[in-house]
Amino acid sequence: MHTLLFRSLTAAFCGAALVACGGSSTPLDGQQTATDGTRLLASVYSSRAAAATTPATTPGTVAPTTTLAPAVVSTSTITDIRLENTTPAVAQSNVPFTFGQVFAAGHLPAGTTLSGRLDDGSTVPLQLDIKATHPDGSVRHAVVSGIAPSLKSATQTLSLVQGSAATGAEVSPSVAINSGFTASVNATINGVRYTASADALLKSGKFTKWLSGPVANEWHVSAPLTTSAGVAHPHLAARFAIRWYDRTKQARVDVTVENNWAYEEAPGTMTYDAQVLVGGKAVYTQAGLQHYHHARWRKLFWYGGAEPAVHVKHNTKYLIGTQAVPNYDQTIAFTESHLASWQTRWTAAKTAPMNTGLAVPYMPGTGGRNDLGLMPGWTATYLLTMDKRLKAMTLGSADLAGSWSSHYRDRNTGQPISLMDYPYMTILGQSTDTRNPATGKYEAFPKCPASGVCKTPNTHDTSHQPAFAYFPYLVTGDHYYLEELQFWAMYSAFSSNPGYRKQAKGLVQSDQVRGQAWSLRTLSEAAYITPDKDRLKSHFASIVKSNLDWYNTNYTNNTAANPLGALAHGYAIVYQDGLGVGPWQDDFFTSAVGHAAELGFAEAKSLLAWKSKFPIQRMTASGACWVDGAQYSMKIRDSKTSAVYATMAQVYKANHTAELLAMPCGGTQMATALKLKLGEMTGYSSNVTGYPSNMQPALAYAANAGGTAGANAWKVFMARSVKPNYAASPQFAIVPR
Repeated sequence: MHTLLFRSLTAAFCGAALVACGGSSTPLDGQQTATDGTRLLASVYSSRAAAATTPATTPGTVAPTTTLAPAVVSTSTITDIRLENTTPAVAQSNVPFTFGQVFAAGHLPAGTTLSGRLDDGSTVPLQLDIKATHPDGSVRHAVVSGIAPSLKSATQTLSLVQGSAATGAEVSPSVAINSGFTASVNATINGVRYTASADALLKSGKFTKWLSGPVANEWHVSAPLTTSAGVAHPHLAARFAIRWYDRTKQARVDVTVENNWAYEEAPGTMTYDAQVLVGGKAVYTQAGLQHYHHARWRKLFWYGGAEPAVHVKHNTKYLIGTQAVPNYDQTIAFTESHLASWQTRWTAAKTAPMNTGLAVPYMPGTGGRNDLGLMPGWTATYLLTMDKRLKAMTLGSADLAGSWSSHYRDRNTGQPISLMDYPYMTILGQSTDTRNPATGKYEAFPKCPASGVCKTPNTHDTSHQPAFAYFPYLVTGDHYYLEELQFWAMYSAFSSNPGYRKQAKGLVQSDQVRGQAWSLRTLSEAAYITPDKDRLKSHFASIVKSNLDWYNTNYTNNTAANPLGALAHGYAIVYQDGLGVGPWQDDFFTSAVGHAAELGFAEAKSLLAWKSKFPIQRMTASGACWVDGAQYSMKIRDSKTSAVYATMAQVYKANHTAELLAMPCGGTQMATALKLKLGEMTGYSSNVTGYPSNMQPALAYAANAGGTAGANAWKVFMARSVKPNYAASPQFAIVPR
């Protein structure tokens, strides 16, 4: 069942793909303990003021996102964004913008409205479309829209303050239609043309609202591609999200074409000539497009004028302070060469529909990679720099997340398929395992009708799935990214055998440890950020709780659990002939638990306290040495039937020769024997994807959860002499809060 996944497990994780980067990074002090938006934002402005008076010490260094001069801080200020004119030589007026914004609990109380204040004190009315709320009723996530009166060469700061919101009524799709708006998708297959028309669907009244108000209105419509005779294609469907700005008479036209019905017979690759028309003009064409099964592609266009040349830059420190994203090290100095290096990888050949952008097409492949972690390297770089190029790559790679065959949509609900509706569906199990006793029906997905029909160059799995869409949805509020997150999260839950996962509970414990880690990460993010009114929110919350309860029952609250804090079930102990674990995989899991705990899942907090023991002991336990605390594999028992060792000293002794055991920990003799520099850790310590780097997020969360022991372990870790330069790719550059 797990042959492909297990095969990749046995390969070396770090090989020729790892390239030493050199340099060092300094931990962030993490003093973000503000209890209200004013205090948190005041600390941001203080940082900006200090940074603005301190010149960069490295030539070509790109200023971090906290280097703007201070602005006036009001007691009602929550955070800010910056509006950057991407064509500084051309002044713009009446510039529409929309972005997603996450808020810390209590910062925007229920019933409070939001307004924007520019540097000169003038006000920009804002429309607030609330999507998710905290348990106290305050806003967790919202989509914010406004019209900037003017954009000149300079970047303008827009403070988000509690105040009067934009006034006026929402408009109906008829306003856009009467203004001449049209949009359609065509797919020509063997000379037969199939079409879906956004304006025709809007006229029918069969639309849903995503944004509603006086600034921006967004309507969603979808339909199968249909011939002129009214014959619908069984697999291909189009989805449109039309965002209308009535003041400027412009529309952002979001077009997605899907081949992903979950239970449609005879799935497979569909080849067609694609065409998108907006306002009667062809804006995209692609001959012979091969559209893989259970995949989708997306394109954005504008009607009524060119796309507004504005780049919305979020306040990085505030985003991190909300704990919606991990505490990435904000002291990293990114150079222009670092940022430009990402651009060289973002080639047109990799960004066409059904390609994978910056992500590795064959996910099960081993080696150091930029797409793994709580965030991919490019997303973490975007978070820390707010660079418009990295934003384009982050959003573009999230668009292309639809290229893998992991997307299963339910015709009955119109949403990503859910375990709560089909608790016996699966990818890896046998069809005979999928009989639902409550309905008497088999929930196996239809098989491909012939060999090769479902062949695709993109191979996905749970153990190497990147975090494609969570952060893009967080900062844009685009529904496409929300569904990408939901597709991947639900795939993580239903891909295993129904019996192993306990049907609708969606347990991931039967997977590789790294698969458990990334699945828990994706599921937690989906449960946290899915809108309150979305039926899938409770589904994801239930799956997350079931998983955390399983780990707490079997580890945290189990007196018989091993005292090391390491996962030891299923595929965990598969190294060294079934006697050892991969600490780096366990570290992935600990970091995912830490992330879930910060997202507010109470069960994750208790689990984190237990899991923190493993990284802490590897750095500070008596009888062990931190130098080899991040080794590739670690023997933790004498035989396949014996118990896990009781102490880290026993673990250390079992994994090292008598000669090494006799050497002082971290001394010159040990460094020479291990061919290291004095104070260096084993496991590619200088590399951004080396094993110490893999360990860093787990140890950062443990430093907060583990009290004095955690703080001491972090101190030892940061005292090592060789560290990576995370400016190259900071996906593991997480520090304690």
